[in-house]
Amino acid sequence: MPSGDRARRWFVAALIAGTVVRLVALPLPGTHDIVAWKIWSYNAANEGVGRLYGIGGVPPEHRVIAYLHSETTVNYPPLALYELGWAGRAYRWINGGRFPNTTPLTIAIKVPAAIADAGFAVLLFFVVRRRIGEAAARWATIAYWLNPGVILDGVVLGYLDPQYALPAAGCLIAATEGWVVTAGALGAAAVLTKPQAIVALPALLLVVPGVNAALRLAAGALVTTALLVAPVVAAGGAANMAQALGRLASHDMLSGNACNLWWIVGYLVRVQYTVSDYGLWGAIVRPTRILQISRFIDVGYPNPRPIGAVLVVMAVIWALWTARRAKDLWMVAAVAAFTTHAYATLSAQVHENHLYAAPPLLALAAAGRPAFRPVLFAVSAIFALNLNLFYGIGEDVGYALPRGITIIDATVVVAVVNCIALVWHARVLRREASSVDSSGVTVNS
Repeated sequence: MPSGDRARRWFVAALIAGTVVRLVALPLPGTHDIVAWKIWSYNAANEGVGRLYGIGGVPPEHRVIAYLHSETTVNYPPLALYELGWAGRAYRWINGGRFPNTTPLTIAIKVPAAIADAGFAVLLFFVVRRRIGEAAARWATIAYWLNPGVILDGVVLGYLDPQYALPAAGCLIAATEGWVVTAGALGAAAVLTKPQAIVALPALLLVVPGVNAALRLAAGALVTTALLVAPVVAAGGAANMAQALGRLASHDMLSGNACNLWWIVGYLVRVQYTVSDYGLWGAIVRPTRILQISRFIDVGYPNPRPIGAVLVVMAVIWALWTARRAKDLWMVAAVAAFTTHAYATLSAQVHENHLYAAPPLLALAAAGRPAFRPVLFAVSAIFALNLNLFYGIGEDVGYALPRGITIIDATVVVAVVNCIALVWHARVLRREASSVDSSGVTVNS
């Protein structure tokens, strides 16, 4: 059989395998966040998005919404709510106007992420194929489609991250093509799905030259934002939405189960303060858990929020300066992946799923810059382990690797490895950026 035919067969087989895994995973219950998604979906399907944050009030009302016997508030941007509402309407229509809490509802809640997940694979394939050929496109697509972190985050555990990663990547691609208004619209769509998207978007500065281009980028973003928030504003809930989204930055967690720098800090603080109860070895090998920022400050340590913010800003500035001559899509994606990785590793209050966008963006970068392929594999493994160690393949399902397998809590070991990987990621980025001359042309690879 000719090698080209064999390669196509393997590509199709890999696509089928990834699709089968996703279909099998859709009915899994996911994490506790799925409960909130169901409540949001039910209410968005019944009354729209405009009033979900609350209406008016001094201070602004933070509305509590309910579904069956569960209640919650809303703290995500409106595009995520629209998507969950569309899924809820489809589910209600299929059920003849009813909205029972069943496994099919879980599947419906995950469908928008599954669609975005598949959309990213399609986008990746066609963009890479058009630019550098089919072989690279197949490699990048399979590196994404069979990526364990991508699969665990979306269709298995039910996070909404694929829904922001797709427009975020589309934003970067559009910008490198010179379609800056479209880039602005897609960037706004990404941020209005999940605010974490913003940490990938500084890479736009590499390819949006001049004031006119920046104004067109801003115009695309503002028009999209206006359209998406219009129902909320019309209902009188603008201040309520702003208050709700502001609560995302007020979580009292040093690290929200993210294997990052602050998870290590929290572990060391716990060792320090439990030695007297368990002895040195007992304190070292005890499973660690989330440490409240308020408690961290109470025992005499500084507020980690500004420290983490400064570290992230420094990492972003360093990446932009290092890659300032780069204009190709691969380096733009590489910078976006690095700033996402830096945020997930260095910022306080980060959650276990906030590294999500790094593997897809690294798959895009590695298609044209093979030096990023080992980084992609390492970051993907770190991300998948971070998710699995805490949640297995679902909170009520199990299959998590035992955290005691490494003697010291495995989440702490993964956090250390992640910090090391970030330094390595930076070195690879610097080396690849050095191959670009002052005109933005790659002189060696």
